[in-house]
Amino acid sequence: AIQTAASDEPGQPFLEFVKSRAADMRAGEEPPASLDEWRKKRVEIRKRLLEAWGGFPQDPCPLNPQILETLQRDGYRVEKIIFQTMPEVWMTANAYVPDRTGKLPCVLCVHGHWPEAKQDPHVQSRCIGLAKLGFFVLAVDAFGAGERGIVEGRGEYHGEMVAATLWPIGRPLGGLQLYENRRAVDYLLTRPEVDGSRLGITGASGGGNQTMYAGACDERFKAVVPVCSVGNYQAYLGTACCLCEMVPGALEFTEEWGVLSLTAPRALMVINATQDQIQFSVGEAKKSLAMVEPVYRLFDRPQNVKHATFEAPHDYNQPMRETMYGWMTRHLKNEGDGAPIPEPKMKVEDLGTLRCYPGDTRPDDWMTIPRFAAREGRKLCERVVAPGDASAWRQTARRLKRRLDQEVLGGTQPKPGAKPRRNAAPPAQTFEFEPEPGIRLNATQTAGGAPQRSGTMIVLSLEGEAKPADNGLSMAAHQSGRTVVSLTLRATGKHAYSHDKIRRAPDHNTAEWSSWLGRPLLGQWVLDLRAALNALEADAGLSGEVTVIGVGPAGVVALCAAALDSRIQQVVTVGSLASYISDVPFENQRLGILPYGILRDAGDIPHLAALVAPRKLIISGGVNGGGQTLGEAALRQQFEFTSRVYALEQAAGALTILPAMEDADLIRNCSLTLPGQREGLSAEPARVDPIDVPRR
Repeated sequence: AIQTAASDEPGQPFLEFVKSRAADMRAGEEPPASLDEWRKKRVEIRKRLLEAWGGFPQDPCPLNPQILETLQRDGYRVEKIIFQTMPEVWMTANAYVPDRTGKLPCVLCVHGHWPEAKQDPHVQSRCIGLAKLGFFVLAVDAFGAGERGIVEGRGEYHGEMVAATLWPIGRPLGGLQLYENRRAVDYLLTRPEVDGSRLGITGASGGGNQTMYAGACDERFKAVVPVCSVGNYQAYLGTACCLCEMVPGALEFTEEWGVLSLTAPRALMVINATQDQIQFSVGEAKKSLAMVEPVYRLFDRPQNVKHATFEAPHDYNQPMRETMYGWMTRHLKNEGDGAPIPEPKMKVEDLGTLRCYPGDTRPDDWMTIPRFAAREGRKLCERVVAPGDASAWRQTARRLKRRLDQEVLGGTQPKPGAKPRRNAAPPAQTFEFEPEPGIRLNATQTAGGAPQRSGTMIVLSLEGEAKPADNGLSMAAHQSGRTVVSLTLRATGKHAYSHDKIRRAPDHNTAEWSSWLGRPLLGQWVLDLRAALNALEADAGLSGEVTVIGVGPAGVVALCAAALDSRIQQVVTVGSLASYISDVPFENQRLGILPYGILRDAGDIPHLAALVAPRKLIISGGVNGGGQTLGEAALRQQFEFTSRVYALEQAAGALTILPAMEDADLIRNCSLTLPGQREGLSAEPARVDPIDVPRR
């Protein structure tokens, strides 16, 4: 379902913050005044798009196409085909081949979020219609959809925590779809029936997004028809969309008009429905096209861009298809004036008939999205090797910290803010602070119980603030005599957006909105924690050594914050994710802790943990991506890299890796007197040079 935020619902301040930042990023944009100006901008947009998608392989793998079966129909035949897009990654497809001779114009049909993907009647209808009108047609299953899902039966949804496995490796699903559609064109050019100079592409909804990006980035397409998909990037803010429709950081360098304009001067028809969601609405599409049309005029091809609207819901109905037939006929056959062409009579197939792998006949080693993400993630981790001495590691650590802060998290150094406001009298006080304009947060600070001990423990949970009276861990810390701070981070707890959850992702929408800005939630949460430290210091509320305890997914927040801020002298993770590499969809995690490219640019969670060395670190239990608890042996094996770095720093005693502990036992282990002191370590808390770099 798609939701639009109401002004009075929880989480609205965060949405307003995101929308304000997006508007500032794209403020004052004007259409290019000349072809030279556009050509320069065009190069920059394409370059940034490629970066956002993680780049494409330099050397495409062999296609190795196979025709598995052929079905003869009235006026055309249907071929069941597979071909290889990337090593061991196979695309399932159906080719609709007219009973005609000579080289034929061709249309690539990409599907949207219909469960049956290429077999769905919506897709079949346009394929049969085009074939009967003399077009060679190829319908493909997108990665993770149709026959390419995790299970072999009815296709499942390829978004949320399935597509999320790709984010840490820096290869988002939208980019992989674009690359695979390029490989589909490579395959089409091997077919003797296809005229490679007359290629088109069309799709609706998520398939319309694929169409837009393929048309923008692959100039082999001469006619491009996205349906019920074009609008405006800023209109996505406040709605839910699939991860396959996301371009990480897109608003940093363009709006949707810039992508659409990359098609110029080739033929572009945008189809919208009046009853569609806001991000695909007629009004939002008009905003984009108002910037696209001047680009076409610069090429003296105003007739090559057209906007067609229909009184209809989100669909690819017969009138829309007939309009597409006329456009494709005009621009790929050079026939007619582009007016709609009546749809030929047809009969769609039973859904199972078109499957390349009916029943349970798909190979057992079939490459799914999570398996692909895990394979590529392991390759990335192999590049991070623990140096042989502490000096070399410290150089590596400084480089990784800068990458983590700037390239992955979007900058986490808070700007100086106003002094926090205290709202209650001791021993339990609530204070409010503003990490950045538009975001107001609160935390509860409780003085330690008797006997009082020097030290502050900050307890983080992405479920919201946990007061000592309501939480066993906070209570144990309080009873140990330390001051306890329970902090509610933005877009969590009482600040959470009320319609945030999509299936397994509790923070699906807020994480997506943040990614459009190039500001992943993990980076914003780290900034919040660092701003809270500033607020406590400004109000003399930061006493003694600082320990940050991250519970569940918040453990990743604690590790990243400690890596970048030396005021955190001890870190504890409790039942947290132990690795970003998962060959199954993430369970019981947050989309916000899976920032784009973190495995590629900074490393896996054990590498982040190593950046805390030589300060004290406690890993209390852990889980894999599927949510399964790791035993002690598996946990130690997972954090072997972390242990090696602590040994290099002669701080092996500062690292504790144990299965889940009782709250009281965990707090007792949080002594800052390092066991390694007997091995020559100083009793002074370890300090690490802070990373003080400007915000992007």
